[in-house]
Amino acid sequence: MNEDMTKQPESYWKKKLTPTQYRLVREKGTEPPFTGKYVNNHQDGTYRCVACEQALFSNDTKFESGSGWPSFTDPVNIEHIELHDDNSFGMRRTEVRCKNCGSHLGHLFPLVPPGLGCSGYCINSAALDFKASTD
Repeated sequence: MNEDMTKQPESYWKKKLTPTQYRLVREKGTEPPFTGKYVNNHQDGTYRCVACEQALFSNDTKFESGSGWPSFTDPVNIEHIELHDDNSFGMRRTEVRCKNCGSHLGHLFPLVPPGLGCSGYCINSAALDFKASTD
């Protein structure tokens, strides 16, 4: 991405995003588990930031964590994300943001066996736009 989207005013994001997307990516919200449209997506393709279209995750690294959020082992390019300490709600977590626009995507958790909680990059579906592979 060429344009530095981190400098866009909040009025820009309020016009560009739906109210749900805005709450999640700009106000650091979290969608309820098992409600997001990409939790059970198994198509080949790439997940992009809903706000700026930066490529973030590939379905090749998506796995079933049992957490209720799309979970990935790795981003498509580590340079496309930023990690920040998040000590909100009395928890110690690592927030994942889009480096291009600063949007909140979700959290990074230590990898644990499936069904034992969030694992890997647990990302809100509403923070993502999926582009299926064409081959």
